[in-house]
Amino acid sequence: MTRLRLDRFSRHAIPAALSLAMLTAPVHANEAVPQGSVSVQVDNAKVIRLPEKTQTVVVGNPMIADITLQKNGVVVLTGKSFGITNLIALDGRGAMLAESTISVQAPQASIITVQRGLDRESYSCTPNCQPSVQLGDATKYFTETSQQAEARRGMATANK
Repeated sequence: MTRLRLDRFSRHAIPAALSLAMLTAPVHANEAVPQGSVSVQVDNAKVIRLPEKTQTVVVGNPMIADITLQKNGVVVLTGKSFGITNLIALDGRGAMLAESTISVQAPQASIITVQRGLDRESYSCTPNCQPSVQLGDATKYFTETSQQAEARRGMATANK
């Protein structure tokens, strides 16, 4: 369970890449935390606003979804792994102000899944298909593709 106090939001800064990704996606930061369900795709973020007087935010399972607190009651919700968890907003006395179910789902567009017997491989086709590891891919494919991507990142940052 992740539990964050709003007065400590400055310790939870968003990486620049996530900030850039949020600028390109439609967000509605004025929307309050719904009392029903919030859906987000794995490896994507959604911006929501907490109810007034929120002092503590709790995420039931931070392996499924994570939150980053911003100023003025804004929360960035990031899908980490497939599944369902919950988000609770509490006031200073511990009274519940809101509770939502968080559903983290697979990307719907641009991902092609190739099934080879029991092994699965994922490709991002925007418009040309390139390897794009996803949770649930075959271990060998996932490991080899991830290692190639990491080696490439290392080469790009070696000269800096």
